[in-house]
Amino acid sequence: MQGGSSMLQNPIEYLKGVGPLKGDLLRKELNIFRFEDLLYHFPIRHIDRTKINTIKEITPATEYVQLSGKITFHEMLGQGRAKRLVAEFRDSTGIIELVWFQGANWVAKLLEKSALWLIYGKVSFFNGKAQMSHPEMELAESQDPAAKAFLEPIYPSTEKLKARGLSGRQIGKLTLPLIQMLSEKELPENIPEAICQSLQLMPRFQAYCYIHYPPDEATFKQALRRLKFEELFIAQVRLNLIRIRRGRHSKGILFDKVGDFFNTFYEKHLPFTLTGAQKRVLKEIRQDTARGHQMNRLLQGDVGSGKTIVALLSMLLAADNGYQSCLMAPTEILATQHYTGLSALLKDLPITLRLLTGSTKTKERRQIFSGLAEGTIQIVIGTHAIIEDKVVFKNLGLAIVDEQHRFGVAQRAKLWQKSVIPPHILVMTATPIPRTLAMTAYGDLDYSVMDELPPGRQPITTLHRTDIYRMKVMRFMRSEIDKGRQAYVIYPLIEESEKLSYEDLMQGYEQVKSYFPEHLYKISMVHGRMPPEQKEMNMQRFVNGDTQIMVSTTVIEVGVNVPNASVMVIESAEKFGLSQLHQLRGRVGRGSEKSYCILLTSNKLSEDGKQRLAIMCATNDGFKIAEKDLELRGPGDIEGTRQSGALNLKLADLVADQEILLVAKKLATQLVEADEKLELPQNMMLRTFLMQTMGKTAWSKIS
Repeated sequence: MQGGSSMLQNPIEYLKGVGPLKGDLLRKELNIFRFEDLLYHFPIRHIDRTKINTIKEITPATEYVQLSGKITFHEMLGQGRAKRLVAEFRDSTGIIELVWFQGANWVAKLLEKSALWLIYGKVSFFNGKAQMSHPEMELAESQDPAAKAFLEPIYPSTEKLKARGLSGRQIGKLTLPLIQMLSEKELPENIPEAICQSLQLMPRFQAYCYIHYPPDEATFKQALRRLKFEELFIAQVRLNLIRIRRGRHSKGILFDKVGDFFNTFYEKHLPFTLTGAQKRVLKEIRQDTARGHQMNRLLQGDVGSGKTIVALLSMLLAADNGYQSCLMAPTEILATQHYTGLSALLKDLPITLRLLTGSTKTKERRQIFSGLAEGTIQIVIGTHAIIEDKVVFKNLGLAIVDEQHRFGVAQRAKLWQKSVIPPHILVMTATPIPRTLAMTAYGDLDYSVMDELPPGRQPITTLHRTDIYRMKVMRFMRSEIDKGRQAYVIYPLIEESEKLSYEDLMQGYEQVKSYFPEHLYKISMVHGRMPPEQKEMNMQRFVNGDTQIMVSTTVIEVGVNVPNASVMVIESAEKFGLSQLHQLRGRVGRGSEKSYCILLTSNKLSEDGKQRLAIMCATNDGFKIAEKDLELRGPGDIEGTRQSGALNLKLADLVADQEILLVAKKLATQLVEADEKLELPQNMMLRTFLMQTMGKTAWSKIS
């Protein structure tokens, strides 16, 4: 969304009210480095400052309220991790309890002022009494009269920022002076006038001002609609330009024969018969690579559908035609797993295969570099170490990217540069995305789906159990482990609090240890606070079978393959989205043994929660689950839809905003087909914007 003048490029500490200390915090916590990053840090909601509720008006249906009153009493309760600050807040109509779990000492100092406070927050009920946790607070007299005319923005913040006085409300004190400094010069129009008029879009400069400080709800909605359209339209213009450029420049490498490597493996070493879906996708890849045009294909296959064999056969096709291949995975553990699996499959063929990751030793790294440059290594598997400038191929013909939503378009483009003629690209993902979304998100790729499980894979039995059955679940888990199997126990990440997530996990770990004494069972633990090396080591111990139980938050990687793991217990399963539950379930059922996924929840479940769990127990089909996920949760949460492909979206959502998306796609396609170099006078502002945001070199390749 960038594109504008140099004022927005100023370092954030130069903004009024920021300074070096706050600047440092904003950089570390929110990736806000410059004025423009703060401009694109959008509010999560707005408060109507003119409306002050009374405590008497609060009912169980009340969500957020703003109250004015005094704090008549406060005290610190509990010890250690259970320490909290509790206060009594009173207005002329009643009393409400306020509570703080974090930053309690800092807040206690503030409360010593017996002043009139304005507080704002979400109401909850505890033992029938209204309560507010971590309210936004400010002294009533310190209110800026200018802010009263607006709906006041509340911004995403973090615990660390809140503890240092930069809550969601305080960040607004920094955006207000920024908005007041802006002019149209910094935010020039970037959509052709005819489109703005036909869709009645608010001017760009106004939209940025009003998305932060709208005078009323209707104006905010107009600003939001304008900026969502802009995001989707610009993204679709880019995808169209990439497609055209590919059509023109994509003289592709020709794989014109199927030779000994492919045939020998297919006839003698294939461990099982291919499914119809695998054969169909191979045929599409075979046709793509034999046309003399560059292949760019997205292969979407549900967890366990056998994408790796398709990747391997495609790499053997490249070798038959005298070309090298690479397979790039997002983490070392996944890259190593691919390497181990493929090495075993290729052991009887004269193919040289190597692994290149961040931890490859210097001596071995040199050997790999020279083997790739000389052409003696036909296949390299690795992490993004593969796209570093030092890696030079003799003749790279095929590049495969695993788990696409972890790699941006820029990283994919780096693979193109590894060969004089760009290599064929195959992008694989196990995240089921409904077809309409995939066509739009990955508009620059052709699209294949694998929707069958290979023979010998048994469907996973999914069961929902409440806390009352915990003992039974643990006994069942023990019986499976005693048969020589392994098990996962997964805990949710609590969005608002890394600290609470960690405490939850540690409690869970202790609980698991009480059921599985350490002298009889070995347990690995993995969580987000661990140093990467330790995380990698603990994962590896589980992969190697040195531990029988893996206790983890959701950091457990997509694609981690432990065929011996037959039980997955998901704690507080109601806190997970459908797609996430499905991805986690796919960690088991990878061997020939019967596997189980047990969803543990509390007794109280919302209707939505009950529906999600019922769907999980009813089907193993990732595509049905993705469609249902769209229906139930609507937007925003489907993995990869915000960051997919070239669409790095901040406001728009491919699911909720499908109507805007279809209009943006249609208009972008028409515009680029009519003027692919964007040379017509009415498209000059768009061209200027794209040159600024994509960089001149990328633009010159397109035009």
